[in-house]
Amino acid sequence: MRIGILGSGLMGGKLGTIFARAGHDVVFSYSRSQRKLKRLAREARGHARAGTPREAALNADALLLAVHWSRVNDVLKRVGDLAGKVIISCSLPMNANDTALAVAHTSSGAEVLAKKLRKADVISAFSTVPSEVLFDVFDAKKRRTRRRPSLMYCGDDQDAKAVAATLIRDVGFDPADAGRLRIARYLEPFALAMAQLAYEGDNRPEIAYRIERFKSHA
Repeated sequence: MRIGILGSGLMGGKLGTIFARAGHDVVFSYSRSQRKLKRLAREARGHARAGTPREAALNADALLLAVHWSRVNDVLKRVGDLAGKVIISCSLPMNANDTALAVAHTSSGAEVLAKKLRKADVISAFSTVPSEVLFDVFDAKKRRTRRRPSLMYCGDDQDAKAVAATLIRDVGFDPADAGRLRIARYLEPFALAMAQLAYEGDNRPEIAYRIERFKSHA
């Protein structure tokens, strides 16, 4: 697939790199430093290049939105028309000082994004694991040494969800379809719980989760 990356932070940089190494064509975009984007593309060691947000969206099969919530309107303004595009968002709706969700309970960041992009298909995915675990999961997939951890995602369009599930598998996770986009109201707080486990205390942040279903003995 052709994947546009909107955001060059930890999630955008690492996921874009993994997508490229998994065989996808990747365009890294949206950074204060063009040099950083070119470095990400070079180090991805696949079909990757640096570009503008508009170039990242052009002919893309999917776009990964990986910017701070305060930058969402700016990047959407730069990217142009997104009608018919699959937007996979891992951007949590955090307030300015990152202490709490700015959107919660009766809505979610993903739903707010979908209202901004009514002609695009928004999927919420990748926010529920810390960036530090991504390369470990991808490497474990290549070695086939362990069961895959789960990664929950949600959205309203089935074709867009199929695209997201493919990318989730390519990173090394087992995609867990949580339902309609409104379920992001639960996934986004869960992402904060995962961050609490990852970054608070003395343990390392390379953590993931796995959902298991047990057969009934009735």
